[in-house]
Amino acid sequence: MSDRILHPLFRDRVVSAETAAERIAPGMTVAMSGFTGAGYPKAVPQALARRVERANDAGERFRIKVLTGASTAPELDGALAKVEGMELRLPYQSDPNVRERINAGTLDYIDIHLSHVAQHTWFGFFGDIDVAVVEVAGIREDGTLIPSSSVGNNKTWLEQADQVILEVNRWQPEALDGMHDIYYGTALPPNRMPIPLVQPDDHIGEPWLRVDPDKVIAVVETNAPDRNTPFSPPDEASKQIAGHLLDFLAHEVKRGRLTDKLLPLQSGVGNIANAVLAGLADGGYSGLTAYTEVIQDGMLQLIKDGVLRMASATSFSLSPAGIEEFNAHIDFYSKRILLRPQEISNHPEIIRRLGCIAMNGMIEADIYGNVNSTHITASRIMNGIGGSGDFARNGYLSVFMSPSTAKGGKVSAIVPMVSHVDHTEHDTMVLVTDQGLADLRGLSPARRAEKIMEKCAHPDFKPLLQDYFDRARRDGPGRHTPHLLGEALSWHQRLVETGDMRPGAKG
Repeated sequence: MSDRILHPLFRDRVVSAETAAERIAPGMTVAMSGFTGAGYPKAVPQALARRVERANDAGERFRIKVLTGASTAPELDGALAKVEGMELRLPYQSDPNVRERINAGTLDYIDIHLSHVAQHTWFGFFGDIDVAVVEVAGIREDGTLIPSSSVGNNKTWLEQADQVILEVNRWQPEALDGMHDIYYGTALPPNRMPIPLVQPDDHIGEPWLRVDPDKVIAVVETNAPDRNTPFSPPDEASKQIAGHLLDFLAHEVKRGRLTDKLLPLQSGVGNIANAVLAGLADGGYSGLTAYTEVIQDGMLQLIKDGVLRMASATSFSLSPAGIEEFNAHIDFYSKRILLRPQEISNHPEIIRRLGCIAMNGMIEADIYGNVNSTHITASRIMNGIGGSGDFARNGYLSVFMSPSTAKGGKVSAIVPMVSHVDHTEHDTMVLVTDQGLADLRGLSPARRAEKIMEKCAHPDFKPLLQDYFDRARRDGPGRHTPHLLGEALSWHQRLVETGDMRPGAKG
């Protein structure tokens, strides 16, 4: 693999993953690369997990704090969670083993806006970063690093860590070289300057990551793929949600609030998002842009079809078929995709300046527009807030989407009061379910409630919601945002006890 490690100093530091893992000690804070299953280290975390397991067998406690860009994969999160090798995890996760540990109370988890992670690290809020473990696609002659399939917080990890372990992954295409835009102009208050990005395709930085060679204590050679799972085809509910949203965007164009180029798109990952993206092609759009976190299959297709002229993100999140498509036509895509650090891709001021259209999923929303996107029945975490808050609070439009029911119709996604609030009513402009779309802009709380119940609630739950709202307006202590707190929470209590929100449901 010497052709991927061109600087002689780094060649001299090539070791096995086991040797590199020995450099990580219990109690350390370890920052690792990775964002939505792309660009995470493949070998060192597994070697570290084996070391933790040996320590466990010997009756020794071996725990570390792990910081990343976002979710990773079984080789990192899963491996360390299985052996209880983490005492703290942030900022986003999606591994079932990690989720089980968090909900069991044996792993501390900090759910944080993705735009905050780098700056809070620089502020010192997480303490010192002892070691960074970062995957790269190659090391150039001058010692700069060719970033991998995600950037995430790697710039900050390389700058802030006391020591650095690099994984050079031959599986990552060499043609990634040049696709990245690493901005080094950020500073701490009071010395911050405006970030000079005014269009999604502006290049404001460098194609490569910098690292102090003296900090690099190990280089590990790997040849292993990213672990992204295939997406299921959009189901009927996802197609209906996409249809409602696309009709709304067409209406906004007709009213003159948007042009036929819309505004830069941000989209969460999943079936609904891919259905919306597919609908844009059917709607006759062309020359659009995306300023988002991840490039998913649907965006590749839009770029291929000319619907998107370019996309800016911090990571890929491609299915195996999407990876095959990207690799087969990488020369084409590399001219139309930019990957940036997540402190730039998720920067609130840039999102507001560009006027992004934010489209994200939710678990539930209440009749006033408060959104829960992270918790089940108030206390069980699913994944995390991710970057949805960065875009929802600062975008030109903030859209939240979900099927109107779950669990075969037993659970309503529209409730009197959400069991956990991630996005307040003040940050929610549009709610969409398979039933319809509620445009909440310019509406008072009571008018929002009427619109959400009318447009978004499933018919099976609409009478229950209307009855609650009517009685809350009559009997509640106030009329501005009417609530009967005990009864609102009883919806979630029924779900906890029976798995069914319907009144009188039996477990």
